[in-house]
Amino acid sequence: MANYKYDTFECLCRNDFSGKSCEKGLESCKKLYDTYNSSKVSQLVTLHIDSKQTAVLCHLGDFGCGDGGWTPVMKIDGNKNTFHYGSGYWSDKSEYNLPGGETGFDAQETKLPTYWNTSFTKICLGMKIGQQINFIVINKQANSLYSLIADDQYRATSLGRNTWKTLIGSQASLQINCNKEGFNAVGTSSSNSKARIGIINNQENDCGSCDSRIGFGTGGFPDDSNTCGNAAAISPDNGDKYIKAMGYILVQ
Repeated sequence: MANYKYDTFECLCRNDFSGKSCEKGLESCKKLYDTYNSSKVSQLVTLHIDSKQTAVLCHLGDFGCGDGGWTPVMKIDGNKNTFHYGSGYWSDKSEYNLPGGETGFDAQETKLPTYWNTSFTKICLGMKIGQQINFIVINKQANSLYSLIADDQYRATSLGRNTWKTLIGSQASLQINCNKEGFNAVGTSSSNSKARIGIINNQENDCGSCDSRIGFGTGGFPDDSNTCGNAAAISPDNGDKYIKAMGYILVQ
């Protein structure tokens, strides 16, 4: 009598697990997209982070930042001080309003565990003013957004002032000098404009007293209450502006 061994099998996994035996918990929306790349419809999934389950809305396909699976990290209301430049949320590993990670591009602020746990090669930044949302992408490889911001060290990007201005649209305004952009962008005067992610500018030919910015996690002159959006004064290129936006940060 012949003996037969049946050791080839494939499990049909739920969309928050992968692996031959569905033993691997889904850790990012990129993994979801790469595993089930026939789907380009945003969907609510459970990510397995720090041995915990976190429900998030995975943004799949190209909504303005390019194709793929985008993992939500933060949503910031520029009218609130929750994520002001000086907020401890930028340097700690504490979440804020987890249900906000399930609701897409709305007005619910959130900080998810993906801030300190999700590695990436791209960052998608969006600003919503009224009903219009504009997006830009930073090509940057890192272990997490936390690793780029929490230590308060400046890390430069090279998008250029015009790209940052597209987040705001035709109303965007910045002074013409300094143009210091990236993560933890601060001039030599800490009371002036600063941004956890963004660009700061000055009317003088240095970064000593920047009076304008576009960014996320902002603060300082000329409007310390504006924590996401565009604040500009003292001879900016499109007039004084005090535009508060709803900001979205996703990674891939």
